[in-house]
Amino acid sequence: MLIAAARIITADGALPGLAPVLSPGWVQCANGVIAAVGVGEPPRRPDVELPDGLLLPGFVDLQVNGCFGVDLAEADADGWNAVAAGLPATGTTAFLATFITAPREALIASLRRAAAVLPGLTAGARVLGVHLEGPFISPSRAGAHNPAWIGAPDGDSVARLLGAGAGLVRLVTLAPEVDGAMAAIGQLAGAGVLVSVGHSDATAQQVSAAATAGARMVTHLFNAQRPLHHREPGVVGQALTDARLTSSLIGDLHHVAGQVAALAFAAAPRRICLVTDAVACAGMPPGRYRLGGEPVELAGSDGAPPVRADGRYAGSALRMDSAVANLVAAGIGLTDVVAAATRIPADLIGRGDLGRIAPGAAADLVWLGDDLRARAAWVGGRQAHGPGPRARRGGR
Repeated sequence: MLIAAARIITADGALPGLAPVLSPGWVQCANGVIAAVGVGEPPRRPDVELPDGLLLPGFVDLQVNGCFGVDLAEADADGWNAVAAGLPATGTTAFLATFITAPREALIASLRRAAAVLPGLTAGARVLGVHLEGPFISPSRAGAHNPAWIGAPDGDSVARLLGAGAGLVRLVTLAPEVDGAMAAIGQLAGAGVLVSVGHSDATAQQVSAAATAGARMVTHLFNAQRPLHHREPGVVGQALTDARLTSSLIGDLHHVAGQVAALAFAAAPRRICLVTDAVACAGMPPGRYRLGGEPVELAGSDGAPPVRADGRYAGSALRMDSAVANLVAAGIGLTDVVAAATRIPADLIGRGDLGRIAPGAAADLVWLGDDLRARAAWVGGRQAHGPGPRARRGGR
């Protein structure tokens, strides 16, 4: 398949002789991967011509609790298929399913269910694994997590969770200040799991110690963590100044104001990645849904997050293409925002074949209109959404 596009953002910046923005440009795909990329006129008549908008790498979302009415921690095969099939319409072509704090045995059951279901998924967005957000977090920064189910880690409990996931656990969010956390960081990192600081009241010094022990990420920067203070930098201050750490950020402009998001991008260039933290209500009408076994309420369709009964935010109803549009509207450069939604999370999770338009990378692509809304998407070179009404096949 040869795609010609009015404008391409590669998100790679390492293509010999090519700028990160090609206008116009073309992408040749074969056997599910990108075979060649070029600027200007394509070498032959294209199979797909995108006359406007942007062609980007497919978005990589490291925090998807659910969407389309499905809570992934409770989902059966039909639910997993619905989420994977629906996400390309939002521009997301690869994601980590996120399970939040729950009773230990319930988490083990969720992991075993996922391990049984995922090999049977054959279409839609790639499931890169599971993100365990908890239960090893701080009760004082629980956010929407049930404090009754929070606990301290030990070697056996960590091993049981890893074993239940049968290799699916790729990311664990924990609080480094809780008892046993430093040993758990070493155990998880040694098993090839990405460790992230989150739902934490840690001091800057404790976050630095976590990075020394093997943590490489901070989960949803500014939310459910010790904030920046001029005498105690906290989780936020250490995250923004420690080159070992990359921070995820929820781009709905409710969890983090646009001006603050812009400050984060300026303070930590190439160390911010976008996540949706989407829950079951994403892509659905207002109503009551579930997150981590408990109800959440989506009151409207204005982009405001769902809430628990006490009014606490409980994830989001965000699309990744909307997150990109939100941050661009907040004044952050388009290429920086695209990298934060593609290459940076892909690299963080150890998938250098994703999140970029470059020879040898997976042919995971998204076409955004000029309004930055997803019009079409490809996963492994196969159409997973669209094409939009203005894509022309065999266009010249």
